[in-house]
Amino acid sequence: MRFDLITIFPEFFQGPFEFGIIRRAIQRKIISLGIHDLRDFTHDKHQMVDDRPFGGGDGMVLKPEPLFRAVEWIKGSSRSAKSATVFLTPQGRRFDQQTAARFADLDQMILLCGRYEGIDQRVIDNLVTDEVSIGDYVLSGGELPAMVLVDAVVRLLPDALGSETSAVNESFSSGLLDFPHYTRPAEYRGFAVPEVLQNGNHKQIAVWRRRKSIQKTILNRPDLIETADLSEEDRLIIHKLREQDKEKPQS
Repeated sequence: MRFDLITIFPEFFQGPFEFGIIRRAIQRKIISLGIHDLRDFTHDKHQMVDDRPFGGGDGMVLKPEPLFRAVEWIKGSSRSAKSATVFLTPQGRRFDQQTAARFADLDQMILLCGRYEGIDQRVIDNLVTDEVSIGDYVLSGGELPAMVLVDAVVRLLPDALGSETSAVNESFSSGLLDFPHYTRPAEYRGFAVPEVLQNGNHKQIAVWRRRKSIQKTILNRPDLIETADLSEEDRLIIHKLREQDKEKPQS
């Protein structure tokens, strides 16, 4: 898979992509990365990439000409069959695991890292296929969200994690948060690993993990329960947990 990132700060990406899973994915040729300086696609001597907004107002807006040139040059040099051009913006759809899975099925992603007040709307109307937000807050630019998106998508690519089940078992993959994890020693400072995880009974372990996953989701992200893929057994667990919560003394 190919990732092409368009930014006015290409140096921003020096380092973050040189470690861990992304670095291994590059070495194994699972992915390739292209970092493109938007200023390289300007034609004036000052390499201007932004200008004041029509109609007045604060801030500056990234100009359409260099963005059109950059996207068209990237597309012309790759000709990937399945591609998306994504604008990272607080005004986009919320990025989630399902969106990451959809992107992981592509051959190429072009990521536009906005700055200032955003980018000219004509770029969005004519080039952008997806507007994506990583959360309901405002950052200084699209570089950090682009890193988040690349990391989330790469994890879902075949062989990127080294285990076929790693990504499947992570939080949000089933619509729920992940269950608690423990490792050796079995007891530390008087705090013991739950006995069910030590008895070797995989059926009991699976039931315990599912219950804990549901319990954690109800506690931290109750909104996910409404859209999660739940079985009848899951719904029974939820009912019992909620009944137990009602029985707790109120402070």
